[in-house]
Amino acid sequence: MPAKRELTMRQLRHMLRLHHDGVSARAIGRTLGVARSTIQDNLRRAQASGIAWPLPPELTDDVLEQRLFARSAITTVLRRRSEPDWGMLARELKRPGVNLMVLWEEYRQAQPDGYGYSRFCDLFRGFERRLSPVMRQDHVAGDKVFVDYSGKRVDIVDPSTGIVSEAEIFVGVLGASSYTYAEATFTQTLPDWIGSHVRMFRFFGGVPRLTVPDNLKSGVNKASFYDPEINRSYGMMAAHYGVGVLPARPRRPGTTASGAARWAACAGRCTPTWSSRRRAASSSTSRSG
Repeated sequence: MPAKRELTMRQLRHMLRLHHDGVSARAIGRTLGVARSTIQDNLRRAQASGIAWPLPPELTDDVLEQRLFARSAITTVLRRRSEPDWGMLARELKRPGVNLMVLWEEYRQAQPDGYGYSRFCDLFRGFERRLSPVMRQDHVAGDKVFVDYSGKRVDIVDPSTGIVSEAEIFVGVLGASSYTYAEATFTQTLPDWIGSHVRMFRFFGGVPRLTVPDNLKSGVNKASFYDPEINRSYGMMAAHYGVGVLPARPRRPGTTASGAARWAACAGRCTPTWSSRRRAASSSTSRSG
């Protein structure tokens, strides 16, 4: 079996550059946050493989990993099917309306004999693990609900007039289970924002300990890491239900990415249900009246 590596590919490239610049293994270890022995082991592997900085442009992460960590007695096994540009797919996945299913369908259109969906996801996750590590968040059941708007709008058609209006998609996701509530409203204003929370709590059949909103003006008057200012009406709603409000850190959109962001990413592919259409229509009627 191939040897197990303890550094990401980005860290390995950084290590080779620092070593080329004359930095000691101990100093490299402090920079990368790993033990000196780990740096020394990887440097020995690089020397035995004839790898030195600067690396040639054609030396991809897959080739570098194979040369550093595969046993010399084991020949490289080429994958039988063509693969997409994983880096490009990782960038595409950050765009609204894109998820792995969409990317896989486009891949199979271009490569009819390509990988099935499960294998495609496994290979993509393997590529992600070679990128910079991210902090894992552990959520306790019933502790937090992450709320946000998707950023994508859906068309609502009035059946009597045929007029098409755009509606926002409110999304609430429980952190531990990713159990999701979504509904369409015409605006992100305070009445719709609070009304969506009330209906979400009713849908869940209870309330969590905390709600984690993004710094939307309807919920947070002033974003601050230490002392955010919660909208008065939103705070009264939270006090009525006995729920705490913990806004996401300013300029840290990933804080609400527990599931709301995942839902938001595929919102463009969602078709609003009749109940959501009716709710959006009734919301419009109550405001106009």
